[in-house]
Amino acid sequence: MLEHEETLSLVKQAQQGSEEAKSLLLQHNYPLIKSVIKRFKDKGVEYDDLYQLGCVGFLKAIDNFNEEFNVKFSTYVVPMVAGEVKRYLRDDGSIKVSRSLKSLNYQINKLIKEHRNNNNDSTPTVDEIAKILNVEAGDVVLAMESCRALVSLNEKFDEDDDRSCSILEKVECEDNCHELIDYISLKQALKLLDGKEKKIIILRYFRNKTQSEVASEIGVSQVQVSRMENKILEKMRKQID
Repeated sequence: MLEHEETLSLVKQAQQGSEEAKSLLLQHNYPLIKSVIKRFKDKGVEYDDLYQLGCVGFLKAIDNFNEEFNVKFSTYVVPMVAGEVKRYLRDDGSIKVSRSLKSLNYQINKLIKEHRNNNNDSTPTVDEIAKILNVEAGDVVLAMESCRALVSLNEKFDEDDDRSCSILEKVECEDNCHELIDYISLKQALKLLDGKEKKIIILRYFRNKTQSEVASEIGVSQVQVSRMENKILEKMRKQID
């Protein structure tokens, strides 16, 4: 990992358009990206796809990072990478896979891993897997393909155990990254508002003014402020959710 000052220097260069600076940052922060996404490996999502999503989140972190956040760049990166994965899974939806297929897929992955370790990275054929597990070859293919479906980050590892945590809760996160995710999401949502909308939100929720006080300041009625506020909040919720 780079030193803090060197990282800040490269971030500034990258924000000014330096592709070389972006490449250096990506290269030196590979372990950090990997640490965020590694908990999702063998959980129904291709590792390469997760890594690509992590890189997208990392590049967004570069573009949006500001020293005024008063956090280390690495701390800022973690929720951005996790958020990118979460957003992708949310937007693409999740496909439910039966428990039997999940179980078979787990056995298949375990068998493949053991086979590779014992046979110089050689991958067993579908027929070989079927014979060892005593199942039909078609079932092997179905299990492997079905479990390629993306899963929800909020899905529990063990659905029968109320104490089981979700995938999202298993992602390694530094300090107050969940609060930071909310802060970043709010900041991005505010950017989508026009001048008047942003002013209403700032006056109401950052300066704690009443609707009547806001109405007086922007030259409309309290009823109009109430209606506009509801529409703005709904607009922001759609962006953040």
